[in-house]
Amino acid sequence: MKYNREKYPFPKTDLHFHLDGSMIPEVTWQLAKERNIELPAKTLDEFKEFLIRTADCGDVGEFLARFDLSTAILQDEEALFATTYATIQNLAEGGLAYVEIRFAPQLHILKGLSQRETIDAVLKAKFKAEKDFPSIKIGIILCAMIAPNNNNREMNFETARLFEEYVGKGVVAMDLAGFEDSVPMKEYAEIFASAKAKGLPLTIHAGDNGLPQNVSTVIDYGASRIGHGHRCYFDPAVTQKVIDTNTALEICLTSNIQCKTEPSYYDHPAKKLLDMGVKVTLNTDNMVFSNVTIDDEYDHALNDCGFTYNDLIQCNINSIESSFMPKEEKAAYIEKLKAYFK
Repeated sequence: MKYNREKYPFPKTDLHFHLDGSMIPEVTWQLAKERNIELPAKTLDEFKEFLIRTADCGDVGEFLARFDLSTAILQDEEALFATTYATIQNLAEGGLAYVEIRFAPQLHILKGLSQRETIDAVLKAKFKAEKDFPSIKIGIILCAMIAPNNNNREMNFETARLFEEYVGKGVVAMDLAGFEDSVPMKEYAEIFASAKAKGLPLTIHAGDNGLPQNVSTVIDYGASRIGHGHRCYFDPAVTQKVIDTNTALEICLTSNIQCKTEPSYYDHPAKKLLDMGVKVTLNTDNMVFSNVTIDDEYDHALNDCGFTYNDLIQCNINSIESSFMPKEEKAAYIEKLKAYFK
């Protein structure tokens, strides 16, 4: 993964970053070989080429199917630890100052681990990596999952219970991910009811391949950030609600193009939303599966989407303001970012 520290020297953030879509290829290759998991390539170089070649998909469903590979690998504590640690090391070397990494514990229990054990493995790697690479801070987000007919309801409730136990101990928020609108969003209100009542931090995928109204719905569930959310632009009332509630959008430009939820970078409404007063943030979503770094996203924002350099600074300030880091730590990041306004 290539970064341009000279072009983008400011403290960089990424709030929408999936662990299983961002596995460093060398680590993936090694872990798969050790576990006798067949990969769609005969050499590491061919595997890297495969990842690049399959980045563009027909739709969100086709993109989500690519996670079967990482899910097959990430079924033991060693694999979860190694993947998390290597990913954080890569981000630190790329100049990222703060990243919130999300994963779904229930996807990693197929070979005997409990959801608790998956969380412990990821947190162990997070704390060691932060010690070894002090330039970066990491928050962990736990994802509940949308599943056919809501047949994973009890697993989602377990994720929610564990979130309440681990929040403030390395875990910073809870999310809901998966194929939006394959199950009506209203069926997931119960998962977030306890967290909302306790005022706990939530960010929920909505308004990506689904209805703009989903953005409004999950704001009512207690979400202060929306995973993607760009399709709110097509419903003025929902957009106004996003503005009025100061809800941040975790925009992932390249992911939206690859998954065909927006037709092109040029047509993406991110810049329009920013100019309207929406708290827009820029993120990678799935760094490796999308073959994109945060620097690449900045390049697209500047060259293809109409953003200015100062917009990039503002988006990072938006990220810090809407992040789930402790409030007392935000001011220092924001002051550093303001120094880069031109």
